[in-house]
Amino acid sequence: MTTQTPLAEKQAAAAPRPATPAPRRPGIRGHRPWTPWLYLLPALAVIGGLLVYPVYQLGLISFLEYTQAQVSGGEPTSFKGFGNYTALFADPQFRQVLLATVLFAAACVITTLAVGCALAVLLTRVRALPRLVLMLAALGAWATPAITGSTVWVFLFDPDFGPVNKLLGLGDFSWTYGRYSAFALVLLEVVWCSFPFVMVTVYAGIKAIPSEVLEAAALDGASQWRIWRTVMAPMLRPILVVVTIQSIIWDFKVFTQIYVMTNGGGIAGQNLVLNVYAYQKAFASSEYSLGSAIGVVMLLILLAVTLVYLRLLRRQGEEL
Repeated sequence: MTTQTPLAEKQAAAAPRPATPAPRRPGIRGHRPWTPWLYLLPALAVIGGLLVYPVYQLGLISFLEYTQAQVSGGEPTSFKGFGNYTALFADPQFRQVLLATVLFAAACVITTLAVGCALAVLLTRVRALPRLVLMLAALGAWATPAITGSTVWVFLFDPDFGPVNKLLGLGDFSWTYGRYSAFALVLLEVVWCSFPFVMVTVYAGIKAIPSEVLEAAALDGASQWRIWRTVMAPMLRPILVVVTIQSIIWDFKVFTQIYVMTNGGGIAGQNLVLNVYAYQKAFASSEYSLGSAIGVVMLLILLAVTLVYLRLLRRQGEEL
């Protein structure tokens, strides 16, 4: 039996040992490219049932002759192709409603973002108690159902019993009689129930910005507006993208506020938007194919706006 010297023992200890292969997990034979889809399958099934199939049915009906006669079985359903869309775009009322919807939605989105971002910045400047009160008030407005909030706003601006006209000294002025005053009243209600989402989301993003960055900008003599424009807004751009797209989708398809506050679209339909117009065509006039065509047009417009907006941001090098 041989014994190793201390020098030989040190050399043996310092010698590199052969790498041992990592033990394989039992039951895993390798990477399967379709494995992630198994985890996504339940969500895809729900989305397919709640979104894809209704959209398919909406598009299918828009290519058919589908009125009350076809629903009751009095006449057979016939294929019209793009006939419903041709009739739709040839209708001057549809073009007028489409323009009004775009302008109204743009005004709602811009006002909602401005109010929400301004209040989010204000939350970072006030003390804990005023911040809590503002948060609770905003969340209360956000949690109020649209039909309830619309009814309350109609009462507040009622020409006979509403307190707003008395405070402003407007007498019996009717806000819902004129086209632009009615749109302005609905815009205020839409902003009131929409700005809390923007405020809370942007406030969370501002709190995630390192305080050293904001302090350095303030020490350099930048005003609050300049700090927001050159420091906060670029860092919050991914969050602003989300709230902008959400606001576009919500405000473009406003229905409840217009329907309740203008009694179905205003006098002679002067306050119609696409969602209310589609409802009137489909259910009031029983022209379900035309109502479906309007829904498809709205869907395509929202998809186009969202894709263009995301494409512009990607060109600027923004990661979403």
